[in-house]
Amino acid sequence: MSGFVEWLEGLNEKDTKVRAVLRRSLAFDPGMFVPAYPYVEPLMKNDDSFWRREMHYLVAGLWAAHWRKERSGQPMSIGKACAAYQAASGSASTERRFIALLDADANQLPHRLRQILSLLRELSIDFEELLKGLLFWQDDQKRTQKTWARDFYRNMEPENEMTTHTPEEEGK
Repeated sequence: MSGFVEWLEGLNEKDTKVRAVLRRSLAFDPGMFVPAYPYVEPLMKNDDSFWRREMHYLVAGLWAAHWRKERSGQPMSIGKACAAYQAASGSASTERRFIALLDADANQLPHRLRQILSLLRELSIDFEELLKGLLFWQDDQKRTQKTWARDFYRNMEPENEMTTHTPEEEGK
């Protein structure tokens, strides 16, 4: 844990109302809930990027909503967490929701992330990695979406193991 999430954790140790305010901010567009300003703006000092500011507010709210005092396991990326959830629940809708998240535009993104994180409430999420990915969400090459997709599909339990046969085996 470092940077932004470490800052939020430090604020939370001093005053637990931080989480309540940041959770409440999720009911608004990112960066539009004035009571959340004291918790995010101090880290945004010289950054005038609208997108970066929005993503910090979004991640702060998601962190607060997802926060648990005791959580087991290493923090995971969204892709790995979705794969773990699907494997544990057996729910085929997880993949559809995950694909909808990957396809989300800037306006849909906060809603889709709230949906996914509500599914993953029992899993430990790497919020620093989430923030880093979101900062590059609008990249033309879709690097964040590709990274998350790789994490998801590389960690999926294959339903039917595909077997590969060598040419010698096929002739037998």
